[in-house]
Amino acid sequence: MLKKQHICAGRVPLILFLCQMISALDVPLDPKLLDDLVQPPTITQQSPKDYIIDPRENIVIQCEAKGKPPPSFSWTRNGTHFDIDKDPLVTMKPGSGTLVINIMSEGKAETYEGVYQCTARNERGAAVSNNIVVRPSRSPLWTKERLEPIILRNGQSLVLPCRPPIGLPPAIIFWMDNSFQRLPQSERVSQGLNGDLYFSNVLPEDTREDYICYARFNHTQTIQQKQPISLKVISVDELNDTIAANLSDTEFYGAKSSKERPPTFLTPEGNESHKEELRGNVLSLECIAEGLPTPIIYWIKEDGTLPVNRTFYRNFKKTLQIIHVSEADSGNYQCIAKNALGAVHHTISVTVKAAPYWIVAPQNLVLSPGENGTLICRANGNPKPRISWLTNGVPVEIALDDPSRKIDGDTIIFSNVQESSSAVYQCNASNKYGYLLANAFVNVLAEPPRILTSANTLYQVIANRPALLDCAFFGSPMPTIEWFKGTKGSALHEDIYILHDNGTLEIPVAQKDSTGTYTCVARNKLGMAKNEVHLEIKDPTRIIKQPEYAVVQRGSKVSFECKVKHDHTLIPTIMWLKDNGELPNDERFSTDKDHLVVSDVKDDDGGTYTCTANTTLDSASASAVLRVVAPTPTPAPIYDVPNPPFDLELTNQLDKSVQLTWTPGDDNNSPIKKFIIEYEDAMHEAGLWRHQAEVSGTQTTAQLKLSPYVNYSFRVMAENGIGRSMPSEASEQYLTKAAEPDQNPTAVEGLGTEPDNLVITWKPLNGFQSNGPGLQYKVSWRQKDGDDEWTSVVVANVSKYIVSGTPTFVPYLIKVQALNDVGFAPEPAAVMGHSGEDLPMVAPGNVHVNVVNSTLAEVHWDPVPPKSVRGHLQGYRIYYWKTQSSSKRNRRHIEKKILTFQGSKTHGMLPGLQPYSHYALNVRVVNGKGEGPASTDKGFHTPEGVPSAPSSLKIVNPTLDSLTLEWDPPSHPNGILTEYILKYQPINNTHELGPLVDLKIPANKTRWTLKNLNFSTRYKFYFYAQTSVGSGSQITEEAITTVDEGKKAGILPPDVGAGKAMASRQVDIATQGWFIGLMCAVALLILILLIVCFIRRNKGGKYPVKEKEDAHADPEIQPMKEDDGTFGEYSDAEDHKPLKKGSRTPSDRTVKKEDSDDSLVDYGEGVNGQFNEDGSFIGQYSGKKEKEPAEGNESSEAPSPVNAMNSFV
Repeated sequence: MLKKQHICAGRVPLILFLCQMISALDVPLDPKLLDDLVQPPTITQQSPKDYIIDPRENIVIQCEAKGKPPPSFSWTRNGTHFDIDKDPLVTMKPGSGTLVINIMSEGKAETYEGVYQCTARNERGAAVSNNIVVRPSRSPLWTKERLEPIILRNGQSLVLPCRPPIGLPPAIIFWMDNSFQRLPQSERVSQGLNGDLYFSNVLPEDTREDYICYARFNHTQTIQQKQPISLKVISVDELNDTIAANLSDTEFYGAKSSKERPPTFLTPEGNESHKEELRGNVLSLECIAEGLPTPIIYWIKEDGTLPVNRTFYRNFKKTLQIIHVSEADSGNYQCIAKNALGAVHHTISVTVKAAPYWIVAPQNLVLSPGENGTLICRANGNPKPRISWLTNGVPVEIALDDPSRKIDGDTIIFSNVQESSSAVYQCNASNKYGYLLANAFVNVLAEPPRILTSANTLYQVIANRPALLDCAFFGSPMPTIEWFKGTKGSALHEDIYILHDNGTLEIPVAQKDSTGTYTCVARNKLGMAKNEVHLEIKDPTRIIKQPEYAVVQRGSKVSFECKVKHDHTLIPTIMWLKDNGELPNDERFSTDKDHLVVSDVKDDDGGTYTCTANTTLDSASASAVLRVVAPTPTPAPIYDVPNPPFDLELTNQLDKSVQLTWTPGDDNNSPIKKFIIEYEDAMHEAGLWRHQAEVSGTQTTAQLKLSPYVNYSFRVMAENGIGRSMPSEASEQYLTKAAEPDQNPTAVEGLGTEPDNLVITWKPLNGFQSNGPGLQYKVSWRQKDGDDEWTSVVVANVSKYIVSGTPTFVPYLIKVQALNDVGFAPEPAAVMGHSGEDLPMVAPGNVHVNVVNSTLAEVHWDPVPPKSVRGHLQGYRIYYWKTQSSSKRNRRHIEKKILTFQGSKTHGMLPGLQPYSHYALNVRVVNGKGEGPASTDKGFHTPEGVPSAPSSLKIVNPTLDSLTLEWDPPSHPNGILTEYILKYQPINNTHELGPLVDLKIPANKTRWTLKNLNFSTRYKFYFYAQTSVGSGSQITEEAITTVDEGKKAGILPPDVGAGKAMASRQVDIATQGWFIGLMCAVALLILILLIVCFIRRNKGGKYPVKEKEDAHADPEIQPMKEDDGTFGEYSDAEDHKPLKKGSRTPSDRTVKKEDSDDSLVDYGEGVNGQFNEDGSFIGQYSGKKEKEPAEGNESSEAPSPVNAMNSFV
């Protein structure tokens, strides 16, 4: 029985009836068939739904369609008819529906924004395109903003915002520096999906002034740049030393080093967030955390596992991407940031929605009159899409009624169709996320059968293999197919045949008797068609003698045989392979018709050798293994390099060749691999042997090519596996005839050394290359751009010729040709050179300066005319200098500075300028000769900057409660000083800082006195200047107020501590052991002196105390001598003088109350002091209780021994 694949059951076995087609059928794309076959329109090409155009180019909205007859086209715009005839800028391509809107001549792209739809129509129906939304691309600039420098402590986190302008399509964001180098990113520093740059923690190496965010708009090929962001990362010590003035009290003194800390998320915020993505897109989830040390990010899916083949990690695992996302990827995803101090979690709830997508898209139907069929439009999405039908672009609800059509949801059922049922149906599936639009036509045709396979096609098949005979056909109604063999044969009905739905006849196992002519017949109710094809069965290719396994000794020979039998009409090609690759490129391997021979077998020759025979229809192969073993041991021979060859003889002596023969020497048990032939040129290079040729070790003759005019001698060396022999004796000499040179000098150049010359140089030929006597050179030159004839001169065997009187810097064509007594070398190729350069004649014009900031300016100029350069343009050179500081405080002339810009640049940057200064510059063009004239000096002014630190700061005239500060203004004010800022604070004995006091001082002051300070207190001062731009660097100093003199037992020398700034804290000597011992000794000495004084007073006898007081006052205590520091003796010499309370006589014999309150009267009036009946003093040596001072710095407190000692030192 005749077999049939995919055919309906119940058909008669001998005749093939194709099943009624319910699914789509495309009309075959056969040109002959399409020429006269009526077909409804089909949209073949259209612009994308979301069509973003370049506003700089003409707008082209594509709409192409096919159909028979060719369709006509119309357009709607924003739902209404678009009359292109009324707009002179809009045209439609001939034979096409494509619109071309010419906005390059006039008009704006924004005018043509809108929703466009194309309709292609012929007599069989109308097809419509998608709604094409046309929008011009946009690449807006960044809004201008002032970005303040960022100063952070080491270890803090940071987010540098990008916030690019909203463009169409959205921009691609990346961060670079001023040199357009991408900023390095890592687990610590990375760019987020929103374009911001995230720092988990900052390090000092992050300090830079050019963090720049770039936005690239690919559609318009433009890049926009954000203003650079300056970042400085400093340690706490550096913070206190360098920027104290820029921080508040709390910030400055509360600054502590950033300690290690657990992670927290920089983005997203909070513990939970939500993400919605569309089916088929890439789902991107991002988590970026800060912390110290840098956190590591992990991802998990709470209710499942991450898809293995669709999950990717980006941005150092901070971004999770899932490609081709589907509804099954919905769920909760958790990112975990972890470091050594802890972990933090964030949950992202993902919902996957779906724009409509096809389950079954409608397909074209080709039916014959009276047949039935269906159009199915089945789509899915989330939410479920709504299905609507249109016919010829009109909603089916309002279209003309067709009795053959019935609509059932997503299916249209056709029954008993007629030619009037032909139409194009549109199915629209839409939800909130998008829509699908498909055109499918119903074409009702009545066509007799046609066979599309070429007539008399020849099929050649190898015996016992399948044979497939084609019979492509078309017809409406669908034709039935049957096959016949031979001219008078009957329909095929044997079991060996299989008929496919497309008409192909298959013979599963073709035999020799399958050869013959086969006829394909197609029939329907409108007619019949047939076609003949021919089948030939060929004998298979076989290897009847296969190569065999071989084991051979190293150094021996092996042969593999491969005999092939094939069909006599097919010509095979034989190929040998080793280990499935090509044979080694080695002369030891040779092949002929049936054999592969390997000579001098080596260890690496072992392997699998395969013989392959190929024909146009089949191939055959066979393999064998070669195993290489060591040769049978023999008495160890003596291996050495060969003996030198001998008996060298020259024969067949011609002008340019000679034959050399020799006799090999002994090979010393190692086969000779090759002979090396060398020659000596006794005429030009006597004693120097050069390589001539190499031949195999089996040859003893060589045909040698010779050069003219050389006196040759030859020698031969033999080489084996051990090494190379000594050279043979030299052959007889052979002098070849002279000939003209066969080559010209190389390295020809033309360069001028002076404005009016051209120096032509070349590398001369050597004697061997001269080919004859009398070697000379013909030097030729002419101007490249002129019509002058060549000027030539013949020079001796030199390497240089100078042409004088040339125009300045003119291109020349140069040739140098060799010649000798025999003739000239071949005509040389011309090279280009230039005559000498001269200084440029013209200065650059239109020089103007754009001051970028206080230290940077950009200079622009117009290029000079090329002819005025008079040489190779090397660049432009800017001379610039400071003429006068704007503050008029620095009038010293500064040396000019130079910057050179290579090539033809017409602008450059001047860095390192002094703020608030007047500068002048000029520009000059530079060539190989030097500089041209300078342009007119151009002046410019740099704006103010922050000042440098004050030049000096010193503290003078310290008193008990005041200090005077003197300073010199900043050496570089960089502007007009507005004020000085002074901050100071006390320092106690434990090195702790007290409260900080801020003070603003007018800019015209260079001296300031601080009053109401604490006595004997150390202060630290921070001092800096300000301009309108900001604060400058600070200078610091320390000083102490003087000690309260009312507490001293002695007098402070007038210069002690005056005008000196103490650089470090003084040691409190009152706590030193040696000082306490010394004070005890002094107290004991004073006590002894007092006892002696009272004893001497008591020698005069007893009398009432009151009378003695009235008659004699107590003698004064003499002061310490200034020269030796000892106490004066107690004396009665001046008993008649009244005793002054608290008097101490200084060196100038004056007595001042404020110098000291310490006296014997004080001791007498103390609480613990008392007199005997005779008036003698018997009070204890002790200090009085503390009292509040009456006024000023006076105190009624009696000094302790320590204070007394302090007054003497």
